[in-house]
Amino acid sequence: MAGIGSARGAVKLGSSKALRLVSERVPELLYPHFDFFTALLDQDNLILKWNAILTLANLARVDKQARIERILDYYLEPVHGPNLITAANTIRGAAVIGLAIPSLLPRIVPAIMGVENAVYATPECRNVAVGHALDTLAALAPQTGDTRTVRLFAARQLGNPRLATSAKARRFLKSRTAAA
Repeated sequence: MAGIGSARGAVKLGSSKALRLVSERVPELLYPHFDFFTALLDQDNLILKWNAILTLANLARVDKQARIERILDYYLEPVHGPNLITAANTIRGAAVIGLAIPSLLPRIVPAIMGVENAVYATPECRNVAVGHALDTLAALAPQTGDTRTVRLFAARQLGNPRLATSAKARRFLKSRTAAA
């Protein structure tokens, strides 16, 4: 963690990535430092921020003190823009959190679907983010119970001008039909 404070960029970014990898494998080692990673959400260095987003998501598996729940709204704010990569990492992290703590899905799922009205640098960025949202919603759908609003979200994306996103919507809806 000291490496994140290094003046050398390679040390700082390498340390950040290493901590993210540790969080994937042994989150209990980093959980006592939850507040350290939460503070990195305010980081100007986007790579540090992105790794912190994913690290916090990985800590959800061992979150016995409901710390994720307390920061969840703040954690999910980047979904609404303006940075596509920050939003994509947040959406990806939200899937990890939702699978680890299903009781948070009533807050996570609507926030992810909010990407539909998000403002990014370009409309194409929003369309890419919607594609990430569809991936996350597909992972979370079996846990959500009533999937009507999620299916409606996906149905609205059938006409998405980004072909990859509209294809994800078709796959999502086809898999939900097959599962029903």
